Amino acid sequence: MTQGEAFTNPDGLSGLTAYDQTGEKIGSVEQVYLDDRSGRPEWVTVKTGLFGMKQSFVPLAGARRQEDQLHLAATKEAVKDAPRIDADQHLEPGEEHELYAHYGIARPDGTAGTQSRTAPAAGRDRAGMAGAAGLAGAGAGAGMGRERELASRGAAAEDSKSDEMIRSEERLRVGTEEEEVGRARLRKVVVTENVTTSVPVSHEEVRVVREPIREGDRTRANIGEAETEVTLHAEKAVVRKEAVPVERVRLETEKVTETQEVSDTVRKEQVEFDGAKGERGAKGADWRDRKQGPRH
Repeated sequence: MTQGEAFTNPDGLSGLTAYDQTGEKIGSVEQVYLDDRSGRPEWVTVKTGLFGMKQSFVPLAGARRQEDQLHLAATKEAVKDAPRIDADQHLEPGEEHELYAHYGIARPDGTAGTQSRTAPAAGRDRAGMAGAAGLAGAGAGAGMGRERELASRGAAAEDSKSDEMIRSEERLRVGTEEEEVGRARLRKVVVTENVTTSVPVSHEEVRVVREPIREGDRTRANIGEAETEVTLHAEKAVVRKEAVPVERVRLETEKVTETQEVSDTVRKEQVEFDGAKGERGAKGADWRDRKQGPRH
């Protein structure tokens, strides 16, 4: 599939594995954003960060597809450090210019500052994104008409919003990662110990028994030398060794959950107003906006 064919169909990009310009894996392609006017894919969001919880916008300029891989022209560090923009909403012109400035590239059409808007690709099941499939397939139809209408309304409203500014702030996103902290080893060694036990043994002893001969016993008398003997027996302790299994020993791990406090510094912007003296409606020379969003 050529580059032009791959980047005409958003469904051909969703789910691909993204690699940076050096071939290092970044993450998976989650969403595809289309240009409002041309209907062609212009941006993709790539899952990065801890456990893939962050989606970073990456331009498709200079990218190429190879089977199920999408090789981008940006570096992995540039993608990870991309401006934090909500990937579930319409990409605003100011956000798009901020992204182009971050990656150090100009708009593909060479008209920097054009307030072009993009929309997530079809099939992502996002609220308010119906009709994007028409943009991906033929670049026309009900979906294209809706996007062009949104772009027209937005362009007309830009003049009335030229006096606005975007206030930003940093927020902590805390996750967990598993790391190796040590090892436990089970080892078997041979030791020697003295064992003493008691065992009963028997032996035979000799004693002389004398019995008188009574009258009437038919016993012949024979005077002369003679001798007799008996065999004596005795038991002795015999030691024999044998190896027998006595128990099973194994290592088990148990997960223990504890709570740790994580603290860090975050930055946020504040809006200040300097009014001229005597100007009607000005509440002093230095007024600080008190509605600045949630505090952390």
